[in-house]
Amino acid sequence: MKTTLEKAREESHENVVNNLQELLEKNYDAEAGYKNAMTHATSAPLTEYFKLRAAQRNRFATQLTDMVIGLNETPKESGSTTASLHRTWMNIKDSVSGDSDEALLEECIRGEKASVEEYDNRLKNNDFTPEITSVLAAQRDEIKNALNQVKTLEDLA
Repeated sequence: MKTTLEKAREESHENVVNNLQELLEKNYDAEAGYKNAMTHATSAPLTEYFKLRAAQRNRFATQLTDMVIGLNETPKESGSTTASLHRTWMNIKDSVSGDSDEALLEECIRGEKASVEEYDNRLKNNDFTPEITSVLAAQRDEIKNALNQVKTLEDLA
């Protein structure tokens, strides 16, 4: 029979792993979304921006994978079904939109705002180790910077 402390440790471990797995999934989704946007963008600077963001999210996924492995768990290997459906919707929206670059930028802004909010909520509502907190805060800050960049690109579009 497990002690109360053992149960609490297991629950804490499970909570941390679940949070990291969910963020990992969201970063896979974001990477796939940026790759999709990259193929639909018409301007070279925008295509390059999407390429950099996809690489960034791939790097985030690698960091999260390493943390999950460090917790002796098996990381998720792909994104969510919901995101796949969203990308399909983006393709449809893009095909009927007269200004596809602007529509892609609007989607990126929406997605990046949701990502920042997601990271903020997880950082605020969970008791992660200092190492995990540091990585997640750094990733969130990079997403905020990307959001500022995409807003600038939107102004130019």
